[in-house]
Amino acid sequence: MSQPVHFHAAADFADRSLAAVNDAGLRRNFRSAMDYLQTKRRAQFTDDGELELLRDLGQAIRRHALANLPDLLEQLEARLTANGVVVHWAETPAAANAVVLEIAARTDAKRFVKGKSMVSEEVGLNHALEAAGIEALETDMGEYIVQLAGEAPSHIIMPAIHKTRQQIGELFAARLPGVAYTENVDALISIGREVLRRKFAEADIGISGVNFAVAETGTLFLVENEGNGRMCTTVPRIHIAITGIEKVVAKLEHVAALNSLLPRSATGQAVETYQNFITGPRQADELDGPDEVHLILLDNGRSQAYADLQLRATLQCIRCGACMNHCPVYARIGGHAYGTTYPGPIGAIISPHLLGLDAAYPLVFASTLCHACVEVCPVRIPITDILIRLRNEAQARPGSADATLRGSGAGRKTLVSTIWRAWSLVYSRLRLYRLTSWFMSRGRALSPIEQGAWTRSRTPLVPAPKRLRDLIKERGK
Repeated sequence: MSQPVHFHAAADFADRSLAAVNDAGLRRNFRSAMDYLQTKRRAQFTDDGELELLRDLGQAIRRHALANLPDLLEQLEARLTANGVVVHWAETPAAANAVVLEIAARTDAKRFVKGKSMVSEEVGLNHALEAAGIEALETDMGEYIVQLAGEAPSHIIMPAIHKTRQQIGELFAARLPGVAYTENVDALISIGREVLRRKFAEADIGISGVNFAVAETGTLFLVENEGNGRMCTTVPRIHIAITGIEKVVAKLEHVAALNSLLPRSATGQAVETYQNFITGPRQADELDGPDEVHLILLDNGRSQAYADLQLRATLQCIRCGACMNHCPVYARIGGHAYGTTYPGPIGAIISPHLLGLDAAYPLVFASTLCHACVEVCPVRIPITDILIRLRNEAQARPGSADATLRGSGAGRKTLVSTIWRAWSLVYSRLRLYRLTSWFMSRGRALSPIEQGAWTRSRTPLVPAPKRLRDLIKERGK
């Protein structure tokens, strides 16, 4: 937590990926974890017909919400305000952090406990609080482990999936006073919970994310498995929820359909252990709950995705992580290689909006376009189509009609562009194509042995000694 948050996808993504691929232990951990999660998901969706109907319904609900997003956000604000919740709008991570720091300063808060929230990771909230001299403790066990290790989450659902029990045992023994090394999972969980339980009672403010915000009723819906989220939202005197503007849904009944997909897609559970419906601060006749509830609605580039009808589908995401669990690239390099808050396929299509395409364009090429992510997405996001669109944007000529996003053209290289223009010229003119193919087949001995990234793991490409048309001609056809 002492290190400032950095996003560096474009800077050294290839180097980080290579290091991950060469880490046999990391690859073994992720392969085992992904196989386990895939198996659990399949066990939950035994009826293909039901699954496809649920996916159709989930897609329709999310599309409806996005089609009416401005109106629903205004309705959500009105309902929450009527319920006693203070709504804040933040265009940037700095603005979101400023809201939290202002609340902390006004209430003289010095200790925060945090439930799981990827949006708080996105804005670097822990680092902003620490810089202000405020303690912020992650209470989700996985988040607590990576915070103790000074790392970022490597998965949006299971933050510490990259660590073994031996590594966690060593971490606890090194960082927690009086704790002896153990590999026993139950013992490790008990050690973590003993530390965290004391912190709930001491905390001034609790932070949480939001799975869905219901415009109809002004309800914040949160799911979890450990109970720490409920402690963060009820024990401290102030609760601050933070979420992206896309998480709104129109009606409470829509939550039931989406939540039928979420846990089964994410962790292979039929249902989460805890479901929290928060509609406001503690009332006079209630025994528990905070005195104040705040909601921060964050944009941070989401409006850019929303403005484009094709890219808007990115915002349908319900953050289940199924696309990661089935992605052959993510399974081999893990989450940290991506260098962004959201790794995997969903990270590749959302990060260009949050950070700019110039900072994230290598991620859109980190895909085989195998369609596995599309096949398992519970709300049918056309991830591969969006990846191709973003690849085109990354290669677009600045100022052209194809360059519509912040950072478009960042991946464009003069040599590559020249090669593709030459390829297009050759393949669009029959006589030129025939002449070029003749020279290539006759001059195959001149083919270079080193062919860039291709020959790092493959044999060099060498033209055939005879063209197809030559072989056909020899056969008299």
